[in-house]
Amino acid sequence: LSSSGLGATDIGNKRAIGGIAREFYRRVRSHYDDRAAWTWESREEFKGHGHPAGEDAAWTFEPHVAEKIFLDLVARERIDVVFGERLELGRVVPLRDRRITSIEMESGRRFEGTYFIDATYEGDLLARAGVSFHVGREPNARYGETLNGVQTRNATKHQFRQRVDPYVKPGDPSSGLVWGVSAEQPAAEGEGDAHVQAYCFRLCATDVAENRIPWAKPADYDPARYELLLRYFEAGETMAPWHPLFMPNRKTDANNNGAFSFDMIGAADRYAQASWAERARIVAAHESYQKGLLWALANEPRVPQAVREEFQRFGLPKDEFRDNGGWPRLLYIREARRMIGEYVMTEHECRGARVAPRSIGLAAYTMDSHNVQRYVDASGAVRNEGDVQVGGFPPYPIDYGAILPKREQCRNLFVPVCMSSSHIAYGSIRMEPVFMVLGESAAIAASLAIVQGVDPHALEYDDLRARLLAAGQVLE
Repeated sequence: LSSSGLGATDIGNKRAIGGIAREFYRRVRSHYDDRAAWTWESREEFKGHGHPAGEDAAWTFEPHVAEKIFLDLVARERIDVVFGERLELGRVVPLRDRRITSIEMESGRRFEGTYFIDATYEGDLLARAGVSFHVGREPNARYGETLNGVQTRNATKHQFRQRVDPYVKPGDPSSGLVWGVSAEQPAAEGEGDAHVQAYCFRLCATDVAENRIPWAKPADYDPARYELLLRYFEAGETMAPWHPLFMPNRKTDANNNGAFSFDMIGAADRYAQASWAERARIVAAHESYQKGLLWALANEPRVPQAVREEFQRFGLPKDEFRDNGGWPRLLYIREARRMIGEYVMTEHECRGARVAPRSIGLAAYTMDSHNVQRYVDASGAVRNEGDVQVGGFPPYPIDYGAILPKREQCRNLFVPVCMSSSHIAYGSIRMEPVFMVLGESAAIAASLAIVQGVDPHALEYDDLRARLLAAGQVLE
């Protein structure tokens, strides 16, 4: 996602980032230290954040810059990256002595290996290999947490600030619900469910007229999709529903903001375990929804004039995602499967009540979940549920066992992204710099296991720790 619109680095304390991840952000700094990189504004004109004076790294960047840095790193190491292949989801990955020996792609191509790293956002390899996982929210009782499961009381952010009627014919439940409102009621507070926090595209937009593609009205545009938002405005809401952080060259990383915004609430539940075809339909639905929303915000007469004028200033950049009409290539999969591994990270580790003993990197962000469902409350008004934002704790270690499956299930797999964590702890861990750190630590552990001729589960942590520190990883 760092090269698909998420240019505002999400992490609390930047000192927690080491290793190759730190090198990536140093290269971002080096790129923008060159005045030639500033094409649509000068460095002095830049009003955004993330480029503090005197630091070795920079933390906000354009998508194409991130992509070039990643490709340059690959070229420097002469790594043969195979593009355009994806795992065959219709079959189980066979194990021999609890080890994966090869994986098969949809094309029929096979890849063999001694160790495998599932670094996907979805966790397809771990699932096909029979490794335990969870999708959705665990009940608080499972790990003795307080912020997991249904969270109606904590859902105060990105919430409706005015009362909005949810029915097609206002006041008449028999007329049915407007688009985007579920007839389902949340389970009891703190109980688990299968709902997944909402996805969206992290939008790279620009207000430079010469570089701007105006918002296009989708061919399948349906104003009924946005009726709830239009009623919200009519009830008195005045905020432009997005959060545009400025990147260099008058571009944004724009995220969800408000009760009805970029997040397509309720549309993410099936994605993790869907087929490739169904995933494509889910992604297309998100794209259609978000493009239609942008057009509506700029053009629908029921939108306040000040909001319309703000969105009319912006559009997609001509010089980003040139092969995709300026639109980000990837949907932001905030959460999908989460492995149930050798060690489960929970709210207790986030708060420091329990310290992971075998650190392979640090997390440093608020426990953050986006909304998962939109429903009708007891008063007959629309409410969102699932948003949690609780922080106030320092960086904390992530345990080596959290990227390992249980040994009795698989002995040669590492999972640094869909790692072993409760839903609410994953809300803190799930940041791209942390995924970079965990990915490097997984690779170092795999190489050490090859050298020593042992299973990853049997590695001596002191040996692994020494290798991680030598690579520049920050462990505490």
